[in-house]
Amino acid sequence: MKKLTSLDGRIDYERERALGSDIDLEPIKSEDEDYESSPPSYKISTYPADYTLEVLDSKWRSGEIIIPVFQRGFVWKQVQASKLIESFLIGLPVPAVFFYTEQKSQKYFVIDGQQRLKSIFYYFDGYFGEELNNKRKIFRLTGLSEKSRYYQKEYADLTDSDKLKLKNSVLRSFVVQQLNPNDDTSMYHIFERLNTGGTLLTNQEVRNCVYHGKLITLLKDLNKYDNWRIILGKDLPDSRQKDIELIVRFFSMRDISAYEKPLKDFISNFMRKNANADDQALKKAESIFTKTCDMIVKYLEEKPFHIRSGLNAAVFDSVMVAISKHLNSIPNNIKTRYAKLIKDQDYDKATRTSTTDIENIELRFNKADEVLFK
Repeated sequence: MKKLTSLDGRIDYERERALGSDIDLEPIKSEDEDYESSPPSYKISTYPADYTLEVLDSKWRSGEIIIPVFQRGFVWKQVQASKLIESFLIGLPVPAVFFYTEQKSQKYFVIDGQQRLKSIFYYFDGYFGEELNNKRKIFRLTGLSEKSRYYQKEYADLTDSDKLKLKNSVLRSFVVQQLNPNDDTSMYHIFERLNTGGTLLTNQEVRNCVYHGKLITLLKDLNKYDNWRIILGKDLPDSRQKDIELIVRFFSMRDISAYEKPLKDFISNFMRKNANADDQALKKAESIFTKTCDMIVKYLEEKPFHIRSGLNAAVFDSVMVAISKHLNSIPNNIKTRYAKLIKDQDYDKATRTSTTDIENIELRFNKADEVLFK
């Protein structure tokens, strides 16, 4: 694959760390520019809140604080968590955390600070980490100096005054709420910039963190579908979740009349709106996707969208969507029609350049529908 120099380094970073089992996507300048695009303008309210650890723990237990599904999960070692707790007990400063207030529920979504917050909650609970094989590890403060008065202490071992001191310790929190536009889309961009844990997240990983819900579960299941893996030409899931992103791209672009640039945000908005779609809608989406994959493998065979140097996302979305809308009327000569479509000069141009512009999207979608089914 030809190496391209990206705008903010995100794509370079991802490509350098790609595994051999990952999807080969055809490099298209407009796709890369859209992938790394800056967010629109927002009107946002941000204010500091000095919550005590007791208040934060109470909010967590009541479900007021939500930690979005995050594939890397809780990664701190017990020593790191122990030193954090000791810092509160001896009065050392601790970095602030960031919360995003969702407009609809008014609940706090953790944007940055998962490791610190869970360490606090675990210590109050008395156990380090989640249950594994019906067992939980006792949370004792480890890795401290043996001369420390808190060495090897569980929360239950602390004196009453130390318990009170810990509960009344303050963790500075920055609370963010989007005022305009009224859609919470800024949460994606804030998370993208803050919660990286030293590792740049891909766009789809960020979406999975922010727009958690039943849709993500469906996407992960669909990503294992045999005929989908045949279309991609890869047996294993993509480590950067490019395969899942392609599935979301397919679903979101089945209605291009609603499309607004950048594509990156259009896909994110689709996930936000459908994060917790009802079971009937999810079942319908599953049926459409699997039947579309079945038809493509049946008529176009393996890796049909690898036109040049890798999977072309613009060919993929237009053809997948076209076939999904004609599942009961696939012509027997569709393979010949597809070859004709690929050679069409206007279609070829619309799948090479400015692929996220509405004019080219409409052109290639209309061409795909016309050549394949008219």
